[in-house]
Amino acid sequence: MNILREVLWPLLAVVLAFIVGGVIILLLGDDPINAYAWLLSSSFGSMRDIGWTLHYATPLIFTGLAVAVAFRCGLLNIGAEGQLYVAAFATAWVGIKLGGTVVGTESWAWASLPAFLLVPLCVLAAVLVGGLWGAIPGYLKARFGSHEVINTIMLNFIAIALVSYLTQYHFKNPGPILETPPIGEAATIPRLNEFFGFLSPDVPLNIAFFLALLMCVVVYVFLWKTKWGYELRAVGENPSAAEYGGISPKKQIILAMTISGALAGMVSIGEVMGTRNNYYHDFSAQWGFLGIAVALLGRNHPLGILIAAIFFGVLLRGEIFVDAFTRYVSKDLGFVLQAIMILFVACFQRYTRR
Repeated sequence: MNILREVLWPLLAVVLAFIVGGVIILLLGDDPINAYAWLLSSSFGSMRDIGWTLHYATPLIFTGLAVAVAFRCGLLNIGAEGQLYVAAFATAWVGIKLGGTVVGTESWAWASLPAFLLVPLCVLAAVLVGGLWGAIPGYLKARFGSHEVINTIMLNFIAIALVSYLTQYHFKNPGPILETPPIGEAATIPRLNEFFGFLSPDVPLNIAFFLALLMCVVVYVFLWKTKWGYELRAVGENPSAAEYGGISPKKQIILAMTISGALAGMVSIGEVMGTRNNYYHDFSAQWGFLGIAVALLGRNHPLGILIAAIFFGVLLRGEIFVDAFTRYVSKDLGFVLQAIMILFVACFQRYTRR
């Protein structure tokens, strides 16, 4: 019954969002059935479409989990966007410096490590740098009581400006695009079309998707099957009671924000090592912020987050085709549906348990 109750209200919010969105499409003078048909067929119409949908969903699984872990400790992590930016640059930096990168006649590398060493090092860089960037607002909250929302928002600006500076003035690939040189080939991870012939070669879905699924399991086990997860959730439910029971809220706040930042940083594994093979500025489609909506719709539960991320993947994939094949509806339909859905989720909070 608990699972049904957890699923029922988000599902109702999605249905109502589509109904309200349909009314808006009618008012614009278009056919909502035709628009929604394009939305769904372009997302699930073929294995290629499904591959693209899962590709869009992969970073949202990571950021949704990141936001959810902080939520469970009573924190609101608005900084996943900055955390994934610094992690992506760090991942690319390791992949370049230890991957034997040469551009033209210029060598950017210190060494050329084999894949079995370089891939784990790049992953470690993503997790560590994302976690450390997330730990900063956690420490400030625990030590000084400063609000994590303000701190994480400010750190977003700092993170994006910092990696922009480093890319522009120290690690810029020759050319007009603000991006680093490519990482070494040994730092890349395979795309799924190398294993599954039914996936089109132009689909950038890579093994980071399976890593995202694994992290759903890991986060679930951590939060609900371990002592550390219990203590973290206890602080989120009632910090005073948790402290009375011998749990340190300050320690849990820092731990939660560190884990949250590490999960957000894992976005770079798929994007840098599997899709672009370098750091490209503005590579994120606001995944850090969309992760908040994914976590809300998924009720801060790993299974719910997985389903919500795929749903958002449908919107991101389908809105392109809706824009192209309808007369009046633009790709902003996806944003409208997201906003309406979140409003309904917020309205239903009073009918659900925490």
